Amino acid sequence: MAAVDEVQNGGGAEKAVTVAAVTFTALKPQLLVEAPKATDAVQFYKNAFGAEETGRTMHTKRKAEQELPLILSAQLQIGSFTILVSDLADDSAAAQEKSAGTGCVLCLETEDVEAALSKAVSAGAVADGEVVDGDGMCCGGRVGKLKDPYGFTWLICSPVETCKDEVKEESRKL
Repeated sequence: MAAVDEVQNGGGAEKAVTVAAVTFTALKPQLLVEAPKATDAVQFYKNAFGAEETGRTMHTKRKAEQELPLILSAQLQIGSFTILVSDLADDSAAAQEKSAGTGCVLCLETEDVEAALSKAVSAGAVADGEVVDGDGMCCGGRVGKLKDPYGFTWLICSPVETCKDEVKEESRKL
């Protein structure tokens, strides 16, 4: 059995609690889409970003007026990462989470920002402004912004290797 690293949570010695180290293996953002539009959203992400659907789980129950059951979770692969798309039913626990006012911006990195934006707009997204040489979140690369038909904001960014170097340099100054 491998040795377990121990870490302290809580800051000061009086609050120190020793727990086993935790390693996360993935982060999968879940996009909650107004029901029954998740099927359309999945198709949009396929058309706009070349997503590949790798799994789908349907709700086991449906209301009498529903033709098809709602999507509990559709797993999409975009490049090297995964997102989940789900129908948001009014009576679901997730509906309370979405109405809590939290925000989310999704960043996609590509060598050809303009082509990626054009493809997304052709699929139904709306461009928000012009492509600019960015800073901050995209570390100086080219950045285009768009909103998809389901209300999510996407930043399409070009990769910039200097970002990592700049962060390392800033940490040395501290």
